[in-house]
Amino acid sequence: MPEWVLYGVGVLCLIGAFFVLVAAIGVLKLDDLYMRMHAASKAGTLGSGVLLIALAIFSRETDVVLRALAAFVFLLLTAPISAHLLARAAYTVGYRPCSLTKHDALAERLAANGQDSGSTPS
Repeated sequence: MPEWVLYGVGVLCLIGAFFVLVAAIGVLKLDDLYMRMHAASKAGTLGSGVLLIALAIFSRETDVVLRALAAFVFLLLTAPISAHLLARAAYTVGYRPCSLTKHDALAERLAANGQDSGSTPS
């Protein structure tokens, strides 16, 4: 394997690790459930995906490359959808965004449809 490929894989690993670290810090430091979920789903998916691509480039075995690419596609397809559904369910049962949230589009949409937006849990 050429030396430049190893350096490229190393750079991809560093980029992926950086995004995973940003996701972890976001989960720990952000203010409410929705911000934390956003950090975990976006930065975590990107970081994991870049690490899987680095694995696919480093490995020269076809089955490992196919599994890494399949896992990357699976992450891209499932993480944003599951985060959206979890956030919608949390909102439906009454968890409201923190005071830093400037625009609550879902509350406006539910009000326009005449639906109750739920109550705040105690």
